[in-house]
Amino acid sequence: MSEEARLRELVCELSRSIFDRGLTGGASGNVSVRLPDGGLLVSPTGSSLGRLDPARLSRFDESGRHIGGDAPTKEMPLHAAFYETRGAKAGAVVHLHSTHSVALSMLPETDPDNVLPPLTPYSIMRLGKVKLLPFFRPGDAAMGEAIRGLAGRRSAVLLANHGPVVAAKDLEAAVYAMEELEETARLALLTRGLNPKMLTDAQVRDIVDHFDVEWD
Repeated sequence: MSEEARLRELVCELSRSIFDRGLTGGASGNVSVRLPDGGLLVSPTGSSLGRLDPARLSRFDESGRHIGGDAPTKEMPLHAAFYETRGAKAGAVVHLHSTHSVALSMLPETDPDNVLPPLTPYSIMRLGKVKLLPFFRPGDAAMGEAIRGLAGRRSAVLLANHGPVVAAKDLEAAVYAMEELEETARLALLTRGLNPKMLTDAQVRDIVDHFDVEWD
């Protein structure tokens, strides 16, 4: 099996897992992965992550031209901006409409520079700081410009009233980081108003230094 064929199967397998566990529903959410030749495989527009067909994934060449498969997700500006600004650190991008993350994005007390409170070490290790971006119409090219405005400093963002976007070195890492984001958002909502004992600044700094986390 070629590497492209393996990645086609992996996109469908992990996307189906995301859908089956209720992390995104209906035809929401989209996934992309970088190919060895510099091109991309992308989930098609209007498709359910639970029923992707490996042969029908949108195929882009290294210059960003759509050269095969179905029409791509309208959220391509998000994906393209992460690949452009994160460089070799971005081997895959996942965007979902996961419930708890979206809920957190709508609360006025959520810190726009770092939406996740320091509740667990793994959210810090896998995500660093997650930036809250303002609301954009789905598919608006301005979303990509907002990502470019971060100059590659964040691997994950939360779009207000919309959902999270995560870039990582490969597809498995992007999915794992996305799952951590949603679970931490859920914890934040469950413990809101209960005065939970969070990690101290010193504990956060120790995690950041020990695991070489991007933390500006």
